[in-house]
Amino acid sequence: MGFPPANALTHARKKGIEQEQETGGTRAGYFRSQWAGGWLCASPWIIGFILFTGGPILFAIVVSFADYDILNPARFVGLANYRWMFTRDPLFWKVLGNTLYMIIGIPLGMALSLAIALLLNLEVRGVAVWRTFFYLPSIVPAVASSILWIWIFNPRIGLLNNVLAAFGVHGPNWLQDEHTSKIALILMGLWSAGGGMIIWLAGLKGISPSYYEAAALDGANAWQRFRTITLPLLTPYIFFNLIMGLIATLQIFTQSFIMTQGGPIDSTLFYAYHLFNNAFRFLQMGYASALGWFLFLAVFTLTLLQLKLSKRWVHYEE
Repeated sequence: MGFPPANALTHARKKGIEQEQETGGTRAGYFRSQWAGGWLCASPWIIGFILFTGGPILFAIVVSFADYDILNPARFVGLANYRWMFTRDPLFWKVLGNTLYMIIGIPLGMALSLAIALLLNLEVRGVAVWRTFFYLPSIVPAVASSILWIWIFNPRIGLLNNVLAAFGVHGPNWLQDEHTSKIALILMGLWSAGGGMIIWLAGLKGISPSYYEAAALDGANAWQRFRTITLPLLTPYIFFNLIMGLIATLQIFTQSFIMTQGGPIDSTLFYAYHLFNNAFRFLQMGYASALGWFLFLAVFTLTLLQLKLSKRWVHYEE
């Protein structure tokens, strides 16, 4: 058996190299076109992010170190805005206290939504209708629900005081009394417990029934099954609801703006409302930016702290 001539091998090698180059060029062109197409599809989001999120964030960082009121050129003042925040702003510590007070509503809302989820997790007739009924308030716009609750809290014709009167209780002037105004907003927040209910239901559906069957065979009652099985397996959902609730509470604004305008006597003047006033009422954009960055750092720090502490009590099913 003879070997092919050298010129035949050379020709075949050249042909293979040419085919490789053609294939490689075609493949490179294909990837380039895909890359360009991907950037083209993503460009609206990227442009929007730069214009409406990334750009304003960077601008706020710079302006927080300046005296800027929109009408006049910015003047660099260093840390003066931050010093004013902690030492000279007469409302800063009050609005911070008002905002932290609203954290009381987080465990109340979580407990209520979990109780509703436990009831709606039972196999009963018409459960889908009840789930929809409890979930609907959570998707009502905040402005609309605020207007509705103004009427509910009305001291003379409001639903809440009329219900209390039926039991012989004289209801307070909820939104006009500095001692009850924040309590009223917390009660209003419980109305939208349906959002948390959906999260709890997802967690409850993910728990295997075999755990409960085994516990029942061991003689565990309903409370013991809830305490030793349900709660530990729901800790990831508790953690999620806790973080989201804390972030939402620290940014509470709409209810106060619509229902009380920060009153009475600044009792519902929350941090985000104070920031809004400085930015758009007093046009102190520099100081408002400093307030915004302090809020961001506070939320970021508290979230990191919760993430670190979660390793001790959050249990993930393997």
